[in-house]
Amino acid sequence: MDKLEGLVAEIAAEMAAQTERGKVASYIPQLGKVDPKQFGIAVTLADGRIVCGGDADTRFSIQSISKVFTLTLALGKIGDALWRRVGREPSGNPFNSIVQLEYERGKPRNPFINAGALALADVILSGHRPREALGDILHFIRHVADDDSIAIDQGVARSEQETGFRNAALANYMRACDMLESPVDFVLGVYFHHCAIAMSCRQLAMAGRYLAFSGRQDGRTVLSPERARRINALMLMCGHYDGSGEFAFRVGIPGKSGVGGGILGVVPGRASVCVWSPGIDEQGNSRLGRLALERLTQGMGWSVFGPQG
Repeated sequence: MDKLEGLVAEIAAEMAAQTERGKVASYIPQLGKVDPKQFGIAVTLADGRIVCGGDADTRFSIQSISKVFTLTLALGKIGDALWRRVGREPSGNPFNSIVQLEYERGKPRNPFINAGALALADVILSGHRPREALGDILHFIRHVADDDSIAIDQGVARSEQETGFRNAALANYMRACDMLESPVDFVLGVYFHHCAIAMSCRQLAMAGRYLAFSGRQDGRTVLSPERARRINALMLMCGHYDGSGEFAFRVGIPGKSGVGGGILGVVPGRASVCVWSPGIDEQGNSRLGRLALERLTQGMGWSVFGPQG
């Protein structure tokens, strides 16, 4: 057993023993039914080796982690013109803040808050019907994960549509400010469904490889090295909403969380990592997920800010 395998096994055992696990995201009824006692971790290395621990093969709702993939697609579709429609600054406010959107006159502060993800969905929708746009998103995620079994959890999607009043308010305000081009119902439908994609830690760690290795995986170019660096920068600054600073301070790598309890982490040049524990903190980030990644980056010396002494 090498150092990484031993460390992953230790982390899985430590997280299984934790009693303070956060609370599941019960404001989305389907997510409220998930057993909070689960924990999974998967690490994919440059040579393709995967090291897993705990419930690494249990599928969960990836929620806002999907925004990393829709950002990649939106940049591929319209390039840097995207930044006229969405900003690149941390929000410092909750991920579904209406007040901030009004202050910004309908332009989302960054692609990872909910309003920003609605803007991404609108870009992907351009010239397409919702089913086609969702097909493009699913096709891309299946491609980078090398797994055609990945699918949308229709129960979670329905649950989000039935309770997503605040997201509807964000979308309607953006449309009133001429920041959305597609019908609001189309944008919301695409958004709710791509957040409801279900994946395991193993699948997400595989899917994140292109961000860890300068836009390339399996000998193919997914996107340019420059865009990979920029997406990683946004993940570091904005990937955990108003908890992003704390995550960077403690963990020290780019990461994107979701209220389903998953976190996708990127160690440039070394690894793609996914952790999952359904209990989240007040900022909407997995409580044990952050602890596990902090333990992993410290143990492996993987902080992008330099070796840990």
